[in-house]
Amino acid sequence: MTARLLEHELERDRLTGKIERFEEASRVFSHDLRNPLNVAQGRIELELAQRECENLAIASRSLDRIEEIISSVLRVAREGRAVTETSHVSLSALAERCWESISAPDATLVVDEDFAFHADPDRVRRVFENLFRNAIEHGGSGVTIRVGALPEGGGIYVEDDGSGIPEADRETVFDAGYTTGTDGAGLGLAIVESTVEAHGWSIAVTDAENGGARFEIRDVVPA
Repeated sequence: MTARLLEHELERDRLTGKIERFEEASRVFSHDLRNPLNVAQGRIELELAQRECENLAIASRSLDRIEEIISSVLRVAREGRAVTETSHVSLSALAERCWESISAPDATLVVDEDFAFHADPDRVRRVFENLFRNAIEHGGSGVTIRVGALPEGGGIYVEDDGSGIPEADRETVFDAGYTTGTDGAGLGLAIVESTVEAHGWSIAVTDAENGGARFEIRDVVPA
């Protein structure tokens, strides 16, 4: 075993152990919060069934938001598990399938070229769905999103023609909780990075030629 391969194996084992600990902590966190959360939601529903109350309605929506955040934290943990089984994936087919789940009739998806690679289809689908939603959230409902292969088959890019991501934010954009919007838990890009690393790939953000944001998923081996 070469030194480089050994280093990669050790890093993978370290990351796997870290993810497992995070996942266990997330399960405990979820269990301990869901019981009182469900009680509070049930009591509010009973009250709202008997009378109208704007304050209770606002409280109900806030509790639903907490439940969404709990689910998102668990997804970050699950997506970080190392990928052990893969299958052949077509970039163009994957992108089109993901686009079908996006509700943005004024937005446009352009697949510049196809690219075949091996991945966990379900998990890699969530990478593209989150990147598409991120582009629409920050680039506007009429944004154009382009997908294609990096030069010499070194990976995949997803870019948009929106306002881009400030250079000062590019080190933290994948951190859990990072968001510039009023909605969302700021976990979409954390899930993206977690899933990408679970495949043994890496991801970076830079500028698209038109000034928008460009995400480059590197180290993806062509099929």
